[in-house]
Amino acid sequence: MTGGLEVVRAGALTTVQDQGRGGWAHLGVGRAGALDAPAYRLANRLVGNAESAAALETTVTGCAVRAVATGGFVVAVVGGAVCRVTVDGRAAAWGAPVRVPEGAVLEAGPAVSGLRSYLAFAGGVAVDPVLGSRSADLLSGLGPAPLREGDVLPLGRPGRSCPPVPDAVPWPGAAPAGLVLPVRPGPRHTWFTQTALRTLTTAVYRVSDRSNRIGLRLDGPALERARGDELPSEGVVLGAVQVPADGRPVVFLNDHPTTGGYPVIGVVPERALAGAARVGPGADVRFVLG
Repeated sequence: MTGGLEVVRAGALTTVQDQGRGGWAHLGVGRAGALDAPAYRLANRLVGNAESAAALETTVTGCAVRAVATGGFVVAVVGGAVCRVTVDGRAAAWGAPVRVPEGAVLEAGPAVSGLRSYLAFAGGVAVDPVLGSRSADLLSGLGPAPLREGDVLPLGRPGRSCPPVPDAVPWPGAAPAGLVLPVRPGPRHTWFTQTALRTLTTAVYRVSDRSNRIGLRLDGPALERARGDELPSEGVVLGAVQVPADGRPVVFLNDHPTTGGYPVIGVVPERALAGAARVGPGADVRFVLG
C-alpha cells in the first residue's frame, strides 16, 4: 500500500467495484462488479492499471475523496457519467489523468450526462478481496460497504507510469435518451400469452426510480401469463428479464439474486447491459429480438 483515500463526501451511493467475483453462483453468490464495464476498464487503462483493478463507482451525485499518505501525489481519472471534476476546488479534466497532491480533495460532481461515474487511481483501490474480488455486492452484503464520510481506503502500488493521453479519448457513449435492448426468448417464455410476447417487443417501457444495481425495473404495460401456477425457484443469469407478480419486467444487473421464483421471459446479452448502467429514471426502454 502506497497511500490512501479519505472519504470527504460519500454521495448517494458510492461503492468499490472491480470486474466482479464470477464462478460462485452455485453457492448463491452473485457476480457484482462495475455496471458500466467499458467505462470502468478505460478509466483503469488511463491511470496505468490493469483493467481489473478496483475503482470507485458513484451514482448520480458523485463523491469527494482526499489523498492521504501518498508521498507526493496520486494519479486519478474520473470517467463514465460526465460530471464536473475539481481538485481542491479548482477545475480539473474529466476523462483524463490528473495529479491529486497529498492532502488535496478530488471531487466528482453530480452527473450531468449519464448516471454512474468511475474514479480510478494509479495502483487501484486495495481493500481486502472477498472470494477473489474487491467488489461491493448490495444484495448479499459481500465486499466493502458503500462508502461513508470518514472512511479511509488503501491504494495499491502503481504498476507503471501513466500512459500518454490521445487527443480524443474513446469514452463509451453518453447516456442515451432511449435504450434499445436485444432480448432472446426463454427460458420461460411459454409461461406467457402470445399477446404478452408481442407486447414485450413492441411497447415502450420507462425506467423506474426503484431501479438499482440489482435490476433495471421498468414501468409500462403488464405482461400477461398463460399459466397461473407457481414456478419452483430456479437459477437466473445476468441479463435475465424476470416478470414478477405485477407483470412489469425487471432486467437483472450485476447484483442480482442467483435464483428466483418468477418466470424469466427472456435474456438480454451481457454485451448490451452497459447501456442499462447509463440510463436514469424516466428513460425510454424498448426490447427487440436479437
